[in-house]
Amino acid sequence: MKNHYSVIVVGAGSVGMAAGYYLAKKGIDTLLIDAFDPPHGRGSHHGETRLIRHATAEGSHYVELALKAQKLWQELEREINKTLFIPTGTLMVGECDAPFIDKTVKSAKEHSLALETLHAAEIRKRWPGFSIPDHFVGYFEPSSGALLNEECIMAYRELGLIYNTTLQTNTKVESIDFSASGAMVKTADTIFYADQVVICAGAWTGKILSSLGLPLKTVRKTLGWFETNDPNYQHPLLPCFYFGLKNERYYGFPNISGSGVKVGRNDSERNIDPDFMRQDFNQYPSDEGDLRSFLERFLPGAAGKLTQGKSCMITKTPDMNFILDQHPEYPHVKIAAGFSGHGFKYSSVLGELLSQLVIDGRTEYDISKFSITRDSLVRN
Repeated sequence: MKNHYSVIVVGAGSVGMAAGYYLAKKGIDTLLIDAFDPPHGRGSHHGETRLIRHATAEGSHYVELALKAQKLWQELEREINKTLFIPTGTLMVGECDAPFIDKTVKSAKEHSLALETLHAAEIRKRWPGFSIPDHFVGYFEPSSGALLNEECIMAYRELGLIYNTTLQTNTKVESIDFSASGAMVKTADTIFYADQVVICAGAWTGKILSSLGLPLKTVRKTLGWFETNDPNYQHPLLPCFYFGLKNERYYGFPNISGSGVKVGRNDSERNIDPDFMRQDFNQYPSDEGDLRSFLERFLPGAAGKLTQGKSCMITKTPDMNFILDQHPEYPHVKIAAGFSGHGFKYSSVLGELLSQLVIDGRTEYDISKFSITRDSLVRN
């Protein structure tokens, strides 16, 4: 293997693998290095499915990215000739004054997105699997649905290799030395050199870029699959769902592949060092307990036997916005990090934007809100 590349991508998870694909497709000599063998269970991208919604509560600046990401997923699906997106639609449910619901509705109105308002009785009639209190309200986004996240990463991996990306798996980056003209990336066995570097190492980004003191926090989250034979919980008879309650937020997927109804709690987390992360679902009673309580309340026919549970990591910024920028001292070093639990759906467009930063030094979208020098990062 040669040891000099035009670009080295450190971290080949969802965003890194996408970036490698877009760079290679544009003829850029690219090496991807990952400490594991993606897709894998040691990061933030495993677990079969991820939601993609267009009316987002995280901020209106995400809507344009979500729409472009959807287009790129569909292009990837056609190129690989495999199903990567399942158009289930997504039902968002909550009490009328739930902040998440209010922000989602505002986002849809601002961008003229299709979002159907449904009262509790209408939800129960259309989808009998849901048990919705009368004072709740729902909003159905028909164009959204489920991404098969591990299949998406494999598609970028397979196509990237066809476009002559070099992929080095099960290889931990020990250090990166930056210079004015490039970078030296050290692993246990080899030293690689690059003109440009893209760092998207997920939970390990803070450690790799320790000199920057980025305020990144890595937390453990859990999700589980529950057995049900009730056809009301099968796709296409049940959509994806997101429940924004006053003090809790849950999301889930219908029984798509026979593995059961998948559900996770979005606002429950425990701090974790990524080097010590393990698949330890049910280490805490709340791992299964919270999920089961939610199902018993809102999807009672899906609260069957737990067929599997998983732990995963997300890496948060203080304001929950991404970092997508160049290094403040070395402009030939690009950084993508802090996806804060809502990044996977955007990984297609983030990969393309990183390739634009590398090749053109700018992107087609305004990414100023993702600046590494924004006040909400610098103050922390």
